[in-house]
Amino acid sequence: MTANTNTATSSSDTPNEITLLQPDDWHIHLRDGEALATTVAHAANSFNRVICMPNLVPPVKTASDAIAYRQRILDALTQADITKQRKDEFNPRMTLYFTDNTSATDIKNAAESGIVQAVKLYPAGATTNSADGVTDLKHCTQALEAMQKYGLPLLVHSEVTHAHVDIFDREKQFVDSTLGQIVRDYPELKIVVEHITTSDAADFVLAQGDNVAATITPQHLLFNRNHMLVGGIKPHFYCLPILKKATHQARLLEVATSGNRKFFLGTDSAPHATHKKENACGCAGCYSANIALPLYATAFDSVGKIDRLEGFASIFGAEFYGLPLNTSHITLHKQPMTIASSYPYMDGSTLTPLSAGETLPWSIKA
Repeated sequence: MTANTNTATSSSDTPNEITLLQPDDWHIHLRDGEALATTVAHAANSFNRVICMPNLVPPVKTASDAIAYRQRILDALTQADITKQRKDEFNPRMTLYFTDNTSATDIKNAAESGIVQAVKLYPAGATTNSADGVTDLKHCTQALEAMQKYGLPLLVHSEVTHAHVDIFDREKQFVDSTLGQIVRDYPELKIVVEHITTSDAADFVLAQGDNVAATITPQHLLFNRNHMLVGGIKPHFYCLPILKKATHQARLLEVATSGNRKFFLGTDSAPHATHKKENACGCAGCYSANIALPLYATAFDSVGKIDRLEGFASIFGAEFYGLPLNTSHITLHKQPMTIASSYPYMDGSTLTPLSAGETLPWSIKA
């Protein structure tokens, strides 16, 4: 299946308009409480299914936690200023936060809940709210065996956390030291290597069977560490895993636009109030939920592969998770849009999106 494009084209033979099956976001942070008033509406504007990350305070550790969190998301959805169709189609899929104490019973209950889609592995201390993460996989044998048994995928934040390892090398070292071992020990376990940032991770995924896939964010397709560091540190480009060299960015763009079914959309959109990003110890995370599709379209179009966007955004992830394809559609057109400088956010603060104030060549057609 390929995206539908109109016959009118630009001078470079790029379609001026493209209609996709409604996409899903297979990795998003909605946060909780008052934050949901902003994040849920933004996500539901573009996506049907979203896999919601569990690193709340406290974390989502059990099926009952996940059910309660999902209800809070749905409660926020009822108040969102979006169309009835978007409210009806929005379907938050939940994850459990993997800890040293996650049991086989926890996994069974999650698999039978009907709303838990996966289990998220954060190495302890790897990113925001990850202090309760796994300290050693030897504690997780029974839970991993249960995940393999019940077909519940493992979503991996693929970084080591050792203080002596350079921050730009942490993904590669995790791939080399840990990820291969998980694949060997649990050969039937479905694994998604989340938000890959290096050619090493991309090549690892390509070398595995169909049970191993990866998500890729818009920031890692569009930007590299020069964008974050040259001319002064730009905190709204700071995320974990951190932006890498331009050569890694190019490799990610190559595999994302290749049509390979192992790679699909996961924004890792992560809201942090502007004043918490722009301070002496800024938070890690880029916020993109409301503009993700124009960002991805810009990336794909930059290499002449806009026709490959539908597979990446709307098909390959659903296939990997064994879910039906969406039936509604969304249209993008080559009309410039200027990204808002900020959005209203919780406690009277603001939320600054990725590339705030910049103009993108693609936008969502009303």
